[in-house]
Amino acid sequence: MIRMDYKKILSKITPTRQEKKAVKRFTNKLIKTINDIAEKKNIKAKAELVGSVAKGTWLKGEADIDIFIKFPLKTPKEKLKKYGLQLGHECIKTMKGQAEEKYAAHPYVTGHIKGYEVDIVPCYDITDASQLKSAVDRTILHTRYIKKNLKKEQIKEVLLLKKFMKAIGAYGSEFKVGGFAGYLCELLIIAYENFKGVLEAAALKWRKGQIIDIEGHGTGKYFKNPLIVIDPTDKNRNVAAALTQQKLSEFIIVARNFLENPKEDYFQEIKYSHDKEKIHAKFKQRESKCIILEFNPPNVPADTLYPQLKKTMDTLVSHLSKEGFKVNRSSYWTDEKKNSLIIFEFETWKLPAYRKHMGPRVWSKKHTRRFHKKYGDKIWIEGDRLFVERKRKTTRPETCLKSLLTEIEYLGVGKHIKKELKKGYKIIDINKYLEGEQSQEALEFLDAFLNPGKHLWRS
Repeated sequence: MIRMDYKKILSKITPTRQEKKAVKRFTNKLIKTINDIAEKKNIKAKAELVGSVAKGTWLKGEADIDIFIKFPLKTPKEKLKKYGLQLGHECIKTMKGQAEEKYAAHPYVTGHIKGYEVDIVPCYDITDASQLKSAVDRTILHTRYIKKNLKKEQIKEVLLLKKFMKAIGAYGSEFKVGGFAGYLCELLIIAYENFKGVLEAAALKWRKGQIIDIEGHGTGKYFKNPLIVIDPTDKNRNVAAALTQQKLSEFIIVARNFLENPKEDYFQEIKYSHDKEKIHAKFKQRESKCIILEFNPPNVPADTLYPQLKKTMDTLVSHLSKEGFKVNRSSYWTDEKKNSLIIFEFETWKLPAYRKHMGPRVWSKKHTRRFHKKYGDKIWIEGDRLFVERKRKTTRPETCLKSLLTEIEYLGVGKHIKKELKKGYKIIDINKYLEGEQSQEALEFLDAFLNPGKHLWRS
């Protein structure tokens, strides 16, 4: 097996001493500011640094800062929300930043201060999982566990794994990605000692439903996910619950590829083309039928938007297929503000005017009479079944999709997307679509659609 020197990669992804000092000064000031405001207002709460910055496992130039404001367990939830938001807003204002409210298990504040993005999240001051009152409370336990169990020399191994995951599009537990969370990466390094150990385990040993139970809680058998990593701080939680089979499979394949032929390229994110002419030429070369459904995205958080986009796409694919328009592939994309796209590529896009319709078996006198009454003498028999030809409502996928969308009230699509589709949409052939104006991101999405395995291989 070819050996690889990771020093060059680590020099690019490890925060410099200067960056570490600057982040430490900034986080110390944030914590002091929150605690001073809390003391002044007589609010019983203490700020604590959590997440990758607290653990020293953030990638160079990517210090997203998480400050949790811990409230005593007896604090009513309404007071926790109220005072948590108040402390967050006042801290950001004091430090001359821009604030916006977001929502997870409960509301929190994100601040944009001096080039940093800071999440200020209220939580309960728990000491073990039995005291959990909301999902965010676990984060403090996670931070403490990693700080205690991840050896100093293993931090660089975490950085390598995170960068590798990021380069293949498998890093992040949000629905948009469906990949490996930062905490999951850290646990994998603890379980397998180093970056290479994780890759070897994934490439050679992992099977569907693989269980990793560092603390030996013995609860893995109760989960049915593709990968099961029992949370050392909570035996009833699978840290890998958000990881999709797709991203797990991609990671396994790339791990095998890398181990067979280690290259620095595997730590670099793939760039997709936004050359419209080349993209257009590739679609023509496929000689298939592609149509795009374009509409405005609803104003909802990303973790609400993306599941609804997927649900809408899957529902439409199912209905189109039932009508005889076989979908080869489909995908979705949004800029989350002004534009959403669902693309369908059809294997079948022109159907006969009539379709064969199966009726009852000859043994049922009642049902055969009813079938004959409805369809008359056009019925024929094959074996013990009655059949008739029925005229199709439509012979083209565009008109079929349009027909489906007129009945959107009864389709199982995302409720927020349903509202936007009722306001308006466009159904456009890919060739017509590419004659108009698109953003760079939209064109890159189309290139990724044309090259779905591009991120898996480094030649």
